[in-house]
Amino acid sequence: MGKLIKNHWARLIILTAASYQLLASLEAFFWPKFFFDFLTKNFDYAVKPYPILQTMNVVLALVTLLYEWPLKWVAGTRIQRSLGVRMVWLPLAALSAMLMYQGTNAALYYVIGLGVYVWGYCEGEVICTVPWTLPKRADRRHRTTDKA
Repeated sequence: MGKLIKNHWARLIILTAASYQLLASLEAFFWPKFFFDFLTKNFDYAVKPYPILQTMNVVLALVTLLYEWPLKWVAGTRIQRSLGVRMVWLPLAALSAMLMYQGTNAALYYVIGLGVYVWGYCEGEVICTVPWTLPKRADRRHRTTDKA
């Protein structure tokens, strides 16, 4: 049985979260609601009359989708293969999704995916140059140059 490649699993979770965030923000254009409006009404201006938070969530979701399912010109770049960039980007996307009432589930998925990325990072996983491929193993054959 093979080992679980955590960055592939986390990528699927983050793709789900970004898709959910995109659909939730599109829904929020029609039914705008700030998540913490039960505490205060001061932040309602972020969602109505101008859809600032919804637009920000659409942009963040699209960038996250393009980042996690990269196009050929993005795949293999240092930024795309960096787990550190993901560990900075994903909490920002989760925070933005959490502020919108419709995006709270997406925020939870982002946090779970980020946890899986951290787990893989702690175990020394790397993100491959070509997405959805297995990491190349080092050559394990013993090479000896001494024939004595």
